[in-house]
Amino acid sequence: MLKVKKLDMDAGNLYIVVLNDKTLKKRGLRPLDRADVIKGRERLTCIINSSNRIVDDDEIGLYKCVAESLKLETGDEVKIEVQLEPKSVKYIKEKLGGKELDYREIREIVKDTVERDLTDVEIAAFITALELNGMTIKEAENLSRAMVETSKTINFGRKTYDKHSLGGIPGKKETLLIVPIVAAAGLTIPKTSSRAISSPAGTADIVETIAEVEFELDEIKRIVRKCKGCMVWGGAVDLAPADDIFVKVEYPLKIDPLFLPSVLSKKKAVNVRHVVIDIPTGRGAKIKTFMEANNIAQDFREVGRRLNMEVRCAITHGEQPVGHAIGPALEAREALRALKGRGPQSLVNKALGLSCIIFEMAGKKNPRELAEAILKSGKAEKKFRQIIGAQGGNPRIKPGDIPIGKNKFEVRSGRKGRVFWIRNDQIIEIARKLGAPKDKGAGILLNKKVGYPVKKNELLFTMYSENDKRFSNALKFLQHSEPIIVRESMSEEMLIDVIPSKRHRYKKGFFFER
Repeated sequence: MLKVKKLDMDAGNLYIVVLNDKTLKKRGLRPLDRADVIKGRERLTCIINSSNRIVDDDEIGLYKCVAESLKLETGDEVKIEVQLEPKSVKYIKEKLGGKELDYREIREIVKDTVERDLTDVEIAAFITALELNGMTIKEAENLSRAMVETSKTINFGRKTYDKHSLGGIPGKKETLLIVPIVAAAGLTIPKTSSRAISSPAGTADIVETIAEVEFELDEIKRIVRKCKGCMVWGGAVDLAPADDIFVKVEYPLKIDPLFLPSVLSKKKAVNVRHVVIDIPTGRGAKIKTFMEANNIAQDFREVGRRLNMEVRCAITHGEQPVGHAIGPALEAREALRALKGRGPQSLVNKALGLSCIIFEMAGKKNPRELAEAILKSGKAEKKFRQIIGAQGGNPRIKPGDIPIGKNKFEVRSGRKGRVFWIRNDQIIEIARKLGAPKDKGAGILLNKKVGYPVKKNELLFTMYSENDKRFSNALKFLQHSEPIIVRESMSEEMLIDVIPSKRHRYKKGFFFER
């Protein structure tokens, strides 16, 4: 028997226990081995770490999630039994060798991932194998099915529609217009959104500035039953939990080979039958060319077909931010203004275009005219306020009621001309250094976009931050950056940059928004 010591340590719900070297040697164990921790009839498979400082001989340190799962307190006694390596590790090694995995093998990997039977090293090996050797359409289908089968699911009992953006450009707040437009037309759109992975704001981050986004499954059903739509955070209800684990391991590796099954498994988990995939494309986006966008679209459509989902893909303009606001609170303000008929044209046009595709899938006549009529009549704003109220927010909220950062800095042009280019990556980096998305009031408000005329000393954009230190760091980054490029002539100015350059150069992760 080993005496329990509860540790004030967490590892993102990984089940980890700590033994000292003497205890490990006596029991023939090594760090990263697996063992079942047993208390009565309850047992939990855990990963072993070692430390001579944290625990004494014949003592076992339990991470928070282990102690909570087994309802153990310091001083309790437990047994441990050594566990063999899971079968899924063999399949991971085979994928590293280039083998195409079948459903049974993929299902075992996903199951062991969700049940925390794989270490981060083993999960990283699986992700690396997919990155190096690729994933067939059949493997993508099988991964999607396995991720749904190990997930909680919601069935709304009716035809459901959704839209998902692969992200990569700042300011993508169009979901806050699309959901109420579609719901106001009588269609069901249960939008389970992501938080930001590498952008200044995910849809859930934006909505959270004006309403709650974390709900149990029954509460989501209630909201959708009442409003025909919702805008909630999918991570709060364990929709495709394997994906959340994969993302945490992918992030430090800066690779993202699982984006296709990730997106479609989460749609399948809420029984969406018709989905529009937004693929922003262009110099400032993750997808650079139409050929690349078309290939991704064909893969989405084929895997969707195999999952009995109708998937349509929209290749959208990705060379500059959508609208003028970047950051949760600023984007919420801009979306609300757009619903009131005072939004920037790029935001309104994108929302109407994607809503139109959903209406086409639903068989609606004159879909573009219908979407425009719902927005212009105020029905979309009314539906938006109903959804916000159902999610615990103030349905009478005004744009100015949404607080933004107290620290403010205006960036002005050093020359006259026109905006030649906006570097999305630098805009994103500045917004994140200002504190977005964690600090909801942090972000950037653009005054000029591509093609706009600019006078010398005219305002280009304004930076906002809630935190003095982050504000200072963003200003330091700005000194060596040029996020908005102004040139005298759009057609004749040929030199964009010089390499080597004094400007910031950094490797950017390639992550699709979940």
